[in-house]
Amino acid sequence: MRSVLSFIPATFLCRAGILCVALMFSAPGAIAQHAVTMWQVTGESNRMFLLGSVHLLRAKDHPLPEAIHAAYDEADVLIMEMDMDDVDPIEAQSLITELGLIQDGDTLSNVMGPGAWREAEDLASRIDIPLAMLASSKPWLAAILVEQLMLTRIGFDPALGIESHLAAKAAEDNKDIHGLETIRQQLEFLDNMSLDSQRALLLQSLEESLDLEEIMDDLIHAWRHGDVDFMEANMLKDIQNHEELYKTIVVDRNLDWVEQLTKLLQDKQDYLVVVGALHLIGDQGVPTLLEQRGYSVVQVGADGIRQDRQESL
Repeated sequence: MRSVLSFIPATFLCRAGILCVALMFSAPGAIAQHAVTMWQVTGESNRMFLLGSVHLLRAKDHPLPEAIHAAYDEADVLIMEMDMDDVDPIEAQSLITELGLIQDGDTLSNVMGPGAWREAEDLASRIDIPLAMLASSKPWLAAILVEQLMLTRIGFDPALGIESHLAAKAAEDNKDIHGLETIRQQLEFLDNMSLDSQRALLLQSLEESLDLEEIMDDLIHAWRHGDVDFMEANMLKDIQNHEELYKTIVVDRNLDWVEQLTKLLQDKQDYLVVVGALHLIGDQGVPTLLEQRGYSVVQVGADGIRQDRQESL
C-alpha cells in the first residue's frame, strides 16, 4: 500500500501526545525549480490554495518551500483537516480510549485471528516492534502506532510538521484557523471499517516498515517535485486496491470537503487549505472535483503562485 498511512490524517493526536501520521519530504533542495504539491483555485471573488500536507518533518527539512509561505501570506484564513487551535488533549485521549482500545477484556491477538497474528508477530520481530505493548489496541490504531514509532526512529517529529508550523504562525499573525472535521469524525472513519480491512491495514503497516525509509524517500521525492503521475501510479493505485479503505479514507471525505470548499469559494476571503496529499490526486481528488464544478484549478509550478488574480476575477 506504499505507506498509505503516511497520508492519512490524524494530526490532532500529535497534540494529544499519542501519534501522528504524515507525508514527509526529503532534505531541502532547489524546490523553486520544480512544481509543488499545491493547487490554486479561482473562486467567484477569491482564491484558494490546496496544499498537500506534511505532518512530520526533521529540523533539516526547514525552511519550507517559498511557495507555501507565499500562499500562506496571500490567505486570509487557514483551513486544516482539524482546527489545531481547538484540540483538547484530554478529549483526544478520551476518544482514543473509547474508539481505539479493545473493550470487554479481549486482545489484539484474538481480534486478528491465529493466522494473521502469526504473520504480524513475524513481521514485528523483524523490525523490533513489541506487539505486546499494543495488546489492547484495535488493529487500525495499532497500525498507526507502528508507523508512528517507525517514523520516529528515522528522525521525524510532528512538532516540526507543516500543520504545527502554520498553526503557530497563524497564532502569531492572528490569522483565523478552521477545520474541516472534528476529532471524533477522524477516529470514526477508521473505527467504522470492517475488521478485515483493519487487519490488512496493520499487516501492511508492519510489512512496509521493513523498508519504510526507502519507500518514504521515493514518495517524498515525488511530493517535493509535485510529481502527480508518480504519486498516482504508486500511492493512489495501491490504496485503490483496498476498496473499503479508499472509499472511507479518501473518496467520501473528499466529497464532503468539496461541498464545504465550494461555499468558501463564493465569498471574498482567500484561503490556504492544508490536507493530506492523497486527497489532492486522481479522478476523485479535490482539485479534479472542484474543476468538474467549473472552477479554474492549476497546479502551482516552479514560478510559484499565479499573480493574475485581478485578470482572472
